[in-house]
Amino acid sequence: MVTRKPDPSAPPSVALVGCGYWGRNIARNLYQLGALRLVCDTRAAALAEVRAAHPGVRTAATVAAALKDPAVQAVAIAAPAVRHHALAKQVLLAGKDVFVEKPLALKLREAEELVALARERRRVLMVGHLLEYHPAILKLRELVDAGELGDIHHVYSNRLNLGKVRREENILWSFAPHDISVIHRLLGRMPTTAITAGQHYLQHQIADVTMTWLNFPGRTRAHIFVSWLHPYKEQRLVVVGSRRMAVFDDVATEGKLKLYDQGIEWRQGAAPVIRRTAEATLFFPQSEPLREELQHFLDCVRTRRTPRTDGRNGLRVLRVLDACQRSLAAGGRPVKV
Repeated sequence: MVTRKPDPSAPPSVALVGCGYWGRNIARNLYQLGALRLVCDTRAAALAEVRAAHPGVRTAATVAAALKDPAVQAVAIAAPAVRHHALAKQVLLAGKDVFVEKPLALKLREAEELVALARERRRVLMVGHLLEYHPAILKLRELVDAGELGDIHHVYSNRLNLGKVRREENILWSFAPHDISVIHRLLGRMPTTAITAGQHYLQHQIADVTMTWLNFPGRTRAHIFVSWLHPYKEQRLVVVGSRRMAVFDDVATEGKLKLYDQGIEWRQGAAPVIRRTAEATLFFPQSEPLREELQHFLDCVRTRRTPRTDGRNGLRVLRVLDACQRSLAAGGRPVKV
């Protein structure tokens, strides 16, 4: 009998744990990439939808089916955040690579355990910080790295919507990881202190709206405003530099990334003068960020290289979130990161 050798160019076989609102998008992309082998979910209706939408994909009610299947090389976790640590730990102990939707865990020590376990077992651990794979953010990072904006003075981000209220985590942990990861990537350094203030209106002790101020070495500052009690959807990141300013508006249908060559000039013996020029729309490759993110994960599983948003990256984001949460609990007192 002739034994066929596995095709090294073939995508790894992946099991998905959790097929809710976001899990459906992960399932769709993994299926289109030829990598989806199994979907695990406790809800029979969700599994029926998977079988109808993705013929040939197996389904199971528990994660044990994925861990026991020798053909499954990696597991993607899109379960509620409160289960991320336990599920990821199970996967790593079973000797499989793992992709975990953000946040990596809800407790710092749990995230540290996962990073250590992945290193010990030599497994790929990747965190789903989606915006780091958005073509517009990659273009923005190019501009910052090339010095096109000058010295970065200030970064601010608004992530606002009505709904998607969580019971497991507050708005800070649900929305802000996106912005923290991007700000860290753009600035290339961690903040020194965090100040977070907010309030809870819908559920006891679960904040619905928070404002965070991050102080970085030097004079660079950033703030992050997140809310699920807002009359309209807004996802906007503004980077203010000494030479130019850039705006990323993810809700815009056109012109998501714009560059403004304007600022304040001090002329000798005169008052400060505003310098204005026409805005420029920047173009970048059009691709779905989630597809780019999952393709990156599959490539890392196949080649064994370290993901862009690996466990250590996820841990850095959690260190900032942990400081923000402690500040929030202390009524907005500054907390060292």
